[in-house]
Amino acid sequence: MGVSGAPRSPLSISMAPPRLTVTLESAGGVVRRPGKSGVEIVLCGRRSPRLWALPKGTPEPGETREQTALREASEETGLELALGELIGSIEYWFSRPEDGARCHKAVYYYLMSATGGDTAQHDGEFDEVGWFPLREALALMTYQNEVGVVEKGLAMASS
Repeated sequence: MGVSGAPRSPLSISMAPPRLTVTLESAGGVVRRPGKSGVEIVLCGRRSPRLWALPKGTPEPGETREQTALREASEETGLELALGELIGSIEYWFSRPEDGARCHKAVYYYLMSATGGDTAQHDGEFDEVGWFPLREALALMTYQNEVGVVEKGLAMASS
């Protein structure tokens, strides 16, 4: 009974629905080539909001991580690519605005080399795609966890 003698309503307790948690996976690459003053890597950029990032994307049904990484990096950069070894993965959380879901995402990155193509042929997901000397690329990159992937990948490639 409540203070007034009336029975307590079970609705007085917060009955918010449980928040949906979703696990997501993507794959992409650190595309590199020798440049005039050392290693160059490809970055994908947007003008608004300003962003410079590594190419990556979501698997299609039945694709392996390796297939996803090659397809997505090729589509986003306009380059033909050769797959190298797995660098590793990064993980992060975000909220999806359309349904409020909490999303836990893992992105797997591979070393890649360009074998042909042209960055001018990139898809419409990004406004700009280009080759950058390593120091400039690291300074431009929006996400620090991707900077770590580049540093780890290039250290692996040189050993």
